[in-house]
Amino acid sequence: VQLQACGGGLLQAGGSLTLSCAASQRIYSSYNMGWFRQAPGKERESVASITWSYGRTDYADSVMGRFTISKDSAKNTVYLQMNSLKPEDTGIYYCARSGSRSRVVGDYKNWGQGTLVTVSS
Repeated sequence: VQLQACGGGLLQAGGSLTLSCAASQRIYSSYNMGWFRQAPGKERESVASITWSYGRTDYADSVMGRFTISKDSAKNTVYLQMNSLKPEDTGIYYCARSGSRSRVVGDYKNWGQGTLVTVSS
């Protein structure tokens, strides 16, 4: 499967942005979709994940209450709504697919190319 993430951009702190990630083929109910980010000089970290079957979500503490992950099964697309953005949210955001409910980077085998989000103070 190919994953195409888009929606990144440059914005000021406090702003909002929605990322989307479309899969090239059907995402089956057994899969889990996740958003990750990587800031310059830092390791890739989990932001949020969602189970495709029931839409159960998990979030990193740093984005809890500000970010919302959602899905559109008919479009095989996962979204990340980001509100109250902070400069520390800056990074390349990736979507990925896993065969299990997880927020561990190594559990994800299919990755999109990433989209850059830059938040200025």
